[in-house]
Amino acid sequence: MTTRVVAQGTFDLLHPGHVHYLEEAAAMGDELHVIVARRDNVTHKETPILSNRQRRDMVGALAAVDEARVGHPDDIFAPIEEINPGIIALGYDQHHDADAIEAELRERGLDCVVRRASARDPKYEDELLSTGAIIDRILDERA
Repeated sequence: MTTRVVAQGTFDLLHPGHVHYLEEAAAMGDELHVIVARRDNVTHKETPILSNRQRRDMVGALAAVDEARVGHPDDIFAPIEEINPGIIALGYDQHHDADAIEAELRERGLDCVVRRASARDPKYEDELLSTGAIIDRILDERA
């Protein structure tokens, strides 16, 4: 039986931290499906700079990803129901509450566990592992 894994995120300005998260998520199962948050649904941080389609296409181009899609406009669990994964992989620093996600999955009749990926330590001194840090560096050096 194939184990599907779902990872999700904003993925604005892809960086090595995103690649680490998605590669680790892919290693948790046989297929990795990634849900890219819609710009309109991102409320916990700044709105993504890149369009939904561009972020989806960039994530989908990564070797670890079997399928990438833009999230549902109203129900963040709708794509998860369609994919029917065995595992949801959260990024190490994502704001989501794993217990609340598991409760909602049970409520919807989905047999799925939630795991959290590990952090990626910078491999060299000036490596940037967050979109915010990349934007700050661009503003500092080009503004």
